[in-house]
Formats: sequence, structure tokens, C-alpha cells
Amino acid sequence: MYRSAESREQRDTTGGGSGTVSSIEALELKALYRIINFIGSAAHLDTALSAILKVLHDTLRMERATLALLDENNRHLTIRASYGLSVEEEQRGVYDLDEGVCGQVFSTVSPFIVPDVRSEPLFLNRTGARPKLSKTKISFIGIPVVLGEVPVGVLSVDRLFGNDVSFEEDVRFLTVVATLIAQFLSLNRAIRRDRQKLVQENISLKAQLHNRHKKHYIIGHSKPMQEVFWSIERVAPSKATVLLLGESGTGKELVAQAIHEASPRRDKAFIKLNCAALPETLLESELFGHEKGAFTGAAGTRIGRFELADNGTLFLDEIGEMPLLLQAKLLRVLQEQQFERLGSTRTVSVDVRIIAATNVRLEDAVAAGSFRNDLYFRLNVVPIVLPPLRERKGDTTLLLDNFLQLSNKRNNKNIRMSKDFLDFLREYEWPGNVRELQNLMERLVILSTEDVLRVEDLPAHIVHPVARVQRDEEPAVPSSSVMRTTTTPKRRKSLQDVEREQVEDALVRHGWVQARAARELGLTQRQIGYRMKKFHLQRPEFP
Repeated sequence: MYRSAESREQRDTTGGGSGTVSSIEALELKALYRIINFIGSAAHLDTALSAILKVLHDTLRMERATLALLDENNRHLTIRASYGLSVEEEQRGVYDLDEGVCGQVFSTVSPFIVPDVRSEPLFLNRTGARPKLSKTKISFIGIPVVLGEVPVGVLSVDRLFGNDVSFEEDVRFLTVVATLIAQFLSLNRAIRRDRQKLVQENISLKAQLHNRHKKHYIIGHSKPMQEVFWSIERVAPSKATVLLLGESGTGKELVAQAIHEASPRRDKAFIKLNCAALPETLLESELFGHEKGAFTGAAGTRIGRFELADNGTLFLDEIGEMPLLLQAKLLRVLQEQQFERLGSTRTVSVDVRIIAATNVRLEDAVAAGSFRNDLYFRLNVVPIVLPPLRERKGDTTLLLDNFLQLSNKRNNKNIRMSKDFLDFLREYEWPGNVRELQNLMERLVILSTEDVLRVEDLPAHIVHPVARVQRDEEPAVPSSSVMRTTTTPKRRKSLQDVEREQVEDALVRHGWVQARAARELGLTQRQIGYRMKKFHLQRPEFP
């Protein structure tokens, strides 16, 4: 069965001597180099295996490359990846461990070669991928895939050869490929074990947080928040799409996380994406993924957020900022649970629950033509309105205490609040909601030089909001009455202080979405990014 000296000499004579051998070796090295480059994709095993089998076809013209692996019960060999087979043909490729050529390769842990599949009784053609009455001589090569001296699968290819060609070189090369595939399987198992360990640790940490805050990790005892909790508990067990509405900073991401944690999908992935944070081309790639070469800079295959969230939950924040073209594609995924990666024609099916959020009125966006009417109705299955902080003032004390404790712990301090300080902030209107409150407490703890926070420690725009309006309007001749009703700051602020406050306030109002804050201030994204770096402004992490 292997290549004889006579046949090799005959091939060298007809094909150009040693130059032909060198050409084949060069192709094999090229194929191995390409296969090794897929090692970074081991976490996405099916994608990596399919890419490896495609290399065998594209580089060395090996037809119908197939990888059959043990099933979960270790009772059958099933086709896990292939190139050149249809989905239906793959599904038919199921073999007992001692059945046919695949069973022979697996049970003996030895290569098996069929010079002509038409004359080999062990060759079952279970997939039906090879025509029964083919005029072309089809040869079949099967190689065991061994992991830790234990067979785990069979790598096989078809070859189209003349009568005088043997297979020694192909067996040697495919054995190397099978060894690399075994390493991919080993690496993938290690990744899955580590991931499962992280999942268990995450579940444990979530349980601790849940015991602390009881209601879905969200702090609040006011009546408006009790209504939100009631909605979470009713909608979480279903598969319905949820639309979270409310001002920026009201905690929409926390509510989305709470819905996921209270749902049957709690053990699966919770994936987040801010639709306003990326340009259209990158946003599409983030959502649906892309193939290598799909666009300039696409150096490899990328899994999109929909695939990452399969069987879990995808949270789409700032959905009102999504471009119209992507809205049409999103609508299709919501309706059919199917999509294609950029640069690919292969349809991917997923089971993903969508939770969307927006702080703008989508009805107005629909009327203005910037948001699709059909997508709006598809998202607005179960709307939940999150109350602004000024409508849940009974929760302010709880939030202040929680954020103060967290900030003290992060900064290794032991600062407390005075009664006047607490009373003042309980009555403040909080235009930036919970996010503004947390940012404020973090800043005060960091900058405080004493052990007690007092009203005079608060920024001027909070203590004297009317005075700030007057300064912004810059009246030509301020009247004495105005000066009497607005307290003059203890010291005149520098232009740099004023600029810093304006940038930070704009970022807080827009949930730290740089593009929207830049539009309000009349700046470019590059300019606001420069100012954030200059003033050391950074969005705080929420607990």
C-alpha cells in the first residue's frame, strides 16, 4: 500500500525529478504553518477544526476532509467537522467504534488506506458524499487522532490518484496534522475546564452579593423601585424581549443583569454592547462577527456578540443610537435567530434573549425616521421604566451609605457623613441620577482631607445651582438682588476648573458616552478624549 521505490522513481521521472518532491514538501510546510496559526482559535473549536480541514483542501487538494470524534457518551464516532460535505451528509456520518473503515482506524489506532473505495467492503459511504458509479478512482486515507495515548477520533481525506501512486507521504503528513488536532482538542478541554471553574466562582460571588442586597443586587426600598422589582420577577422566567426605559444613570444595566440572573439562562453568558460607543462598521462586526479578510484590518476570524451570547442574554445599551442599516439586520436576528458573519455566506443559528435599553423616546425617533417602526414594536414587548433618583428620594440615604462604604474600602479611608450633608443631598434633584451620586461620593472621598463630609465640601454647581446658571449666562451687569440671592463662591475658579467641570458634567449627563457629550459641547470625539486625559476623567466602575 505504501509508496515503493519503483513508483517514486517513475513519478520523479514524469514529474520533474527531485524538484517535484521539493514542491510537495513546500506545500506541506505551507499547510502546517497555516494550521499552527489557528491555535489562537482553540477556544472556538468548531471554527478552528473547519479551518484546518479547509487548509488540507486548498493547499494539498485533499477532498472531503473529515474529522470524526467520540460523542459525549463514548459510544459512537460522529462527524464534528468537515470540508466538502453538506450538513445533511455530516449528520449521516455516525459510526460504531468497530464499524467500517473509521471503526477499523479507531480500534486498531493505525492508519488505514483504501486504494479504491469501489472495491472495499469495509468502506460504508455512510454520508453518501461519494457517487456510487464514479468513473474516477477515489482513494481514502484514515488516520487515528490520539490524545494521551488514547484514541479520540479519526481524520480522513479522499484522494484522486492513478493506479501507480501510493500513499506513504500522505500518511506521514496527515499523522502530523492529526497530532496537531489532538493538541487543539487538549487545549480546548483545558480552556473549558478553566471557564467552568470561573463560572462556578462567579455563581458563588453572585450568591454572596444576592444575600447582601436581596433584591437582584439593586439597592432600593421605595415604591417606584418595588414596582421595578415586581416587573423583573414577572418577566425574567420568560423568553420575551425587554426594553428598559429611563434617564441616563438610572441603572438600566443593573436591571438587565438582574433579569438575566433571575431567568433560566442565569448559568449562561450575559453579554453587553453599547450601540453608541462604536462606528457603524465596527458595530456590525461586534454584533455578528467577521471572517478573515472581510474588511481592511480583519486579520482573523472574530466571533460576534450574538454567538458569544448563544443560549444566554445579550444586553444592547443605547439601542436608539443604532444606525438604520444595522436595525434591519437586527430585526432579522430577532425574528429568525439567524445571521451571517461579515465576509461569510454560512448562516449561524443562535438562541439569544435580547434586553435593550435607551434613554431617548423611541416613539419620537420613529416619527423622525431615525428608528424603524417594526423594530420598535419588536423590542417593545415588555417595557420597564426606571424611575429617576428624584422620584425615589427614599433610597438616597441607602445609596449614599453604600457608595461611601465602597469608596472608603477602595481608598483605605474611614470617612463619614455629617447630618447636614446627608439632609442636603436627600433633597438634591440629581440630574445625573445614581451614576452622578456615585461619581460624587468617589470624588469627595478621594479629595477629602478630613474624616467628615460637610455641605461645604460639595461642588459649587450642587450647592448653588442658581448661581451657576447666572455665571453661565454671563449677564452684562448683574443686579445687587441677584448677588444677594446667590452666594458668591469662596474663591474665583480658574478657567481650567470651569472647563473641567463642564466636560465632566456633560459626560455624566450622557452616561459617559463620549460622542454624545462631545456633540453637546461642540467638540470632536478626539478633542473630548484629549480633555478627559488632560483632566484625568474616567468613568467609575459600578459595583
